[in-house]
Amino acid sequence: MNTDFQIIGGVTGAGAVIIIVAAVLVAYFMGNINPAAIQAKARGIDIKKEGSGNAGTTNATRVMGARAGIITLIVDILKGVAAVFLGKVLGGDALGMLCGTAVFLGHVFPVVYKFKGGKGVATAFGALTAIHPAMGLLELGLVVLGVATTRRMSGGSVVGAVTFPFVAWYFQPDFLILGIIFALVVFFKHWGNIVRLWNGEEPVLSFKKKEE
Repeated sequence: MNTDFQIIGGVTGAGAVIIIVAAVLVAYFMGNINPAAIQAKARGIDIKKEGSGNAGTTNATRVMGARAGIITLIVDILKGVAAVFLGKVLGGDALGMLCGTAVFLGHVFPVVYKFKGGKGVATAFGALTAIHPAMGLLELGLVVLGVATTRRMSGGSVVGAVTFPFVAWYFQPDFLILGIIFALVVFFKHWGNIVRLWNGEEPVLSFKKKEE
């Protein structure tokens, strides 16, 4: 994969810098779009105070039901895909990778939600698949394997984080450094889950809708 910036229209110099910065900022704010929080607010619910308190697919499903969870999952994946494609169109593969990282960080640390976002797994999957389909799909398989083995979504996420640097190194070496950032952030966001897994206190995956 070519990691040189190939700015649309052959723009160079200050113009190229402006395009790169603008694309990364747009990608970051795309990451700030949180479908779980938006759906919860429409129902008069603060997703941060319900269930696990995480504004992601699993908690959205537990608190609001399967439909809300599916919408959350799809939107989170698509914004990762869209951000990478935006970068690729404006500046080639290198900018696509930067935008993929920006949308992931925007999801996990959204300024509009006081830097308290989701754990980033679905958005990371969308971005990684758009960067390199085989890389994203292998990571998905490893996450599913982790979930099936531990019967916990957090278990799958941790497996994905631990294995991802090796997957990135194999499929897309140019993404390795950014991939390590992805892995460290996911690992950090799941630290509480990791402690509970270690202590045997992490709840088994359940999709029972909260009674209204």
